[in-house]
Amino acid sequence: MSIINKAAAIGGGVIGAGWVARLLLNGIDVSIFDPDPEASRKVSEVMKGARRAYKQMLPGGLPKEGKLTFAKTIAEAVADADFIQESVPERLDLKHRVLAEIDAHAPANAIVGSSTSGIKPTDMQVAMKKHPERLVVGHPFNPVYLLPLVEIVGGEQTFPEAIEVAKELYASIGMKPVVVRKEIEAFVGDRLLEAAWREALWLVKDGICTVEELDDIMRYSFGLRWAQMGMFQVYRVAGGEAGMRHFMAQFGPCLKWPWTKLMDVPEFNDELVDLIATQSDEQAHGLSIRELERIRDDNLVAIMDALSKQNKGKGWGAGALHKDYTKQLAKLAAKPAAKAADKAKAVKSAKKAAKPAKAEKPVKAVKIEKPKKKSGKKKG
Repeated sequence: MSIINKAAAIGGGVIGAGWVARLLLNGIDVSIFDPDPEASRKVSEVMKGARRAYKQMLPGGLPKEGKLTFAKTIAEAVADADFIQESVPERLDLKHRVLAEIDAHAPANAIVGSSTSGIKPTDMQVAMKKHPERLVVGHPFNPVYLLPLVEIVGGEQTFPEAIEVAKELYASIGMKPVVVRKEIEAFVGDRLLEAAWREALWLVKDGICTVEELDDIMRYSFGLRWAQMGMFQVYRVAGGEAGMRHFMAQFGPCLKWPWTKLMDVPEFNDELVDLIATQSDEQAHGLSIRELERIRDDNLVAIMDALSKQNKGKGWGAGALHKDYTKQLAKLAAKPAAKAADKAKAVKSAKKAAKPAKAEKPVKAVKIEKPKKKSGKKKG
């Protein structure tokens, strides 16, 4: 069960709308602020896809959705929220303005998570004059409503308690929080993705392969391995009975061979953009972005469902978490039905005496308190 009573989302783009969908589908009320006049339509489109995916996960019925409110200002959106997720574009000056306003108007014990893909929290929290200690990076992966991982990163002013509370909050909505041990730009996931992306651009630019051929090489081979074992465990198995030590002894020397252009950056000129974009259009075979999103979501649900049945029914990797999450949502869905049945029975027996079933008392978010003793070095 979620320990979030009321959430606020600042920014309703692809990532922000994904957060809204996950929160609403967990029965949490969300107040969103986004100055884009198209924000309502865009969030609605993401919600359609999210509902479709969750109905596949929960054929027995979804929990009652939380209420979505479009606020006119940031102050209005965060006024009574105990969890706030900022998802504005990757511009430090914009982050500063938005976080300063959030900090000025949000309750003192509200956790503030930033969806930034690479900006260090220390560089963002300087704009928060009241409570910079409650800011953490909460970096998700698209689609946020399905992919469970969230990278949590604390800045120089972030209290250790804030990180622990953030872990509980994200876990309560079915996510897998991983705390990045040291503050670093782009964290872990995006550093790995950028390395692969940079090499991929060179391979296409140099005419080694097309974008479709490169994607096929990924999705028909190591992409399937990564989905259930990641990188190091896959390589451990590849080392045979001797495991990782043998693998590193065998393939370690290859790292010195001139196999990569990883440290070089191809020039992002019109020629390269046209080459990549044209091949990408051909690869789509006329499918719209919304159609591709539905295909992606269907596949993700199927993959996680398959993994949930492995390991003698206990689930494996993301499948184990998926198994627990669907059970959590099913229980949440059953509560309103039980209350409705009780109410109907009461109405039938005595209309005048009928009263709605008493709402379950919400669990309060953990209050962040400043440590009594502070060490000279703050946690990063």
